Amino acid sequence: MPFTDKVESPKDVEKMDEEYQHLLKRILAIQADCEIGGPHLYVEDILLNAPNVNEQLIVARTAAEEIDHFRKMSKLANDLGVDTGYLLRRSNQERYVEAFRGKITTWEDYAIFGFLIDRVGRYQLEEFADCSYTPLAKILPPVLKEEEGHVGHGENLTAEMAQSEDENQRKRIQESLNRWYPQALDMFGMSESRRSERFVYWGIKRRTNEQARQDYINEVNPLIEKMGLQVPDPKVGRHYF
Repeated sequence: MPFTDKVESPKDVEKMDEEYQHLLKRILAIQADCEIGGPHLYVEDILLNAPNVNEQLIVARTAAEEIDHFRKMSKLANDLGVDTGYLLRRSNQERYVEAFRGKITTWEDYAIFGFLIDRVGRYQLEEFADCSYTPLAKILPPVLKEEEGHVGHGENLTAEMAQSEDENQRKRIQESLNRWYPQALDMFGMSESRRSERFVYWGIKRRTNEQARQDYINEVNPLIEKMGLQVPDPKVGRHYF
């Protein structure tokens, strides 16, 4: 039977099965890496090159919120003896997740990143809602609310570009969508993943990788079509199936 109890503190984690401890520490480290990975992708080239002061403020606020999410996830990991300080200085190419290993230099990529990748981030955080580790579940409400804001802003920017009268602009946003869509789907991991099943067994996550990915596809594809963009082939450019 799946684990249904609540683990209330770091000291209680020490009493848990080694597999539980390993999985919890692993996911907190990866989540912290993803939270700080976003600002490292776009702040340098996007913040000071935003099209207007309002967008510049939103980029700055988004980066600040993501850094705060990193701070919160890091504290949870640190409380379990996991060092995350090195993640602040880690190069993009060393990030756990491929979507955070490049660099965002265009406003189109920034928009799609918010629309697609931050949405995956929201999905990943939702997995921890009411999870078995109470300290993690407790920090989620404000983090998820801010993440919704990031997704909404990216979605609005993408829709504006998709509906632009400038044909070149529409072409650029479609090309950006084509690049990021497979990376978004890959962020959910392998469909046939025993680790994914163990996360669910221990109550750390609610869904398997494939269940979460399918829910994501069912949500995002209609949004893409509504914008007048073409949904990319879900099998092209993928690494994890």
